[in-house]
Amino acid sequence: MILRDMTGADLDAVLRIEREVHTHPWTPGNFSDALRSKYQCKVFEADGVILGYAVLMLAVDESELLDIAIDAGHQRQGWGRKLLDEIMALARHFGMHRMVLEVRASNKAAIALYRKAGFGDIGLRRDYYQAQNGREDAILMGREL
Repeated sequence: MILRDMTGADLDAVLRIEREVHTHPWTPGNFSDALRSKYQCKVFEADGVILGYAVLMLAVDESELLDIAIDAGHQRQGWGRKLLDEIMALARHFGMHRMVLEVRASNKAAIALYRKAGFGDIGLRRDYYQAQNGREDAILMGREL
C-alpha cells in the first residue's frame, strides 16, 4: 500500500469512488479546486489500483480532514483506518498539532472509525449537510496529534 499525491489523472477513479460511497459527492470542480489550492490531496493505492483517497487542509498548526473515502468493495477490511492513520501521520509530519473533521450524524460507521482513532465530539453544526429529505446535522470531531 502506498499513499501518494493525487494528480489530475487520478480524478476519474477518485470521482467514481466519491459517487459510489457518498450520498452528496464532491464535484470534479471541488477536487480540482483542492488540487489547485495545494491541499494535501492523496490517493491510497495497491498494485496501481486506487482503493481510497483523502483531502487534508493545513492551517498554521491545525489540519482539517475535508474528504476521505475507501472504495466500497474494500470497505470493512481495515483500509479506512490505515488511510486515516497515514493522514494523521502526514499532518504530524507537517507540524500539525490537531486534526478536525465533520461527519454526517447518520454516518455511524465513520463515527465509530473516528472514535476508535481517538477523535471526540467537539461540536454540532445543525442542518449543515444537504440530505435526501432536507438537511442533516454534522458532528464536528477532533483530536490532538
